[in-house]
Amino acid sequence: MTKSVTGRIHSTENLGTVDGPGVRFIVFMQGCKMRCQFCHNPDTWKIGGGREVTTDEILEEALRYKSYWGEDGGITISGGEPLLQLDFIIDLFKKAKKHGIHTTVDTCGKPFTFDEPFFSKFNEMLKYTDLFLFDIKHIDPQGHKELTMHTNDNILEMAKYLSDIGQPVWIRHVLVPQRTDYDEFLIRLDDFIKELKNVDKVEVLPYHTMGLFKWQDLGIDYPLKGIDPPTQERVKNAQELLHTADYNKYKEKRAVK
Repeated sequence: MTKSVTGRIHSTENLGTVDGPGVRFIVFMQGCKMRCQFCHNPDTWKIGGGREVTTDEILEEALRYKSYWGEDGGITISGGEPLLQLDFIIDLFKKAKKHGIHTTVDTCGKPFTFDEPFFSKFNEMLKYTDLFLFDIKHIDPQGHKELTMHTNDNILEMAKYLSDIGQPVWIRHVLVPQRTDYDEFLIRLDDFIKELKNVDKVEVLPYHTMGLFKWQDLGIDYPLKGIDPPTQERVKNAQELLHTADYNKYKEKRAVK
């Protein structure tokens, strides 16, 4: 019997429709070092918390829903921050590929480094990963630090590396009034994305307050009090400045199927 790697997860979702192509089984990993002011899952932050599971247990659970996935669906590993548990992802995706399952990683990229042993494990994971959902929180280094308590240098390095090796990526950007919703920042982000050669889709995700109750339950002061979600006009403005309509490769790939 092959060894089953263990990991710590927060929860799973059976029939997700917004975390990659098609209908997907989503695993929310436990643990994240970033402290995004708009985070709607602060209960995933604690490293070492959550529930310990094996990759075999997760795969068995996911396969119960395979009939709902169609040609486009599959498994998405989200968080928390999944790249903190590379061994788990490698083992799960390697086994998933034996079942012909499409695999996606949803990450902010913060753990990325060219240092070992991370880099070798990251490249091993890439062998079994079909798609990245890459959340770029803020293009400006200082703005990123204010928004997440961390800089973005290595995050942008990861984006460039994935471009260099041709790994398919969907870029996601949360539009937050008084934080990221400024034309200057959106234009700079657009310039950066244009340099990448592997972007199949660009999504603008409007900031929302649906996770506010979790901050309150955890007794954490919410840093965006009084800030409402962006208006439809501002969302449309962001979509235009980021030229989201120009990134259609994901549609082309679907049509080929």
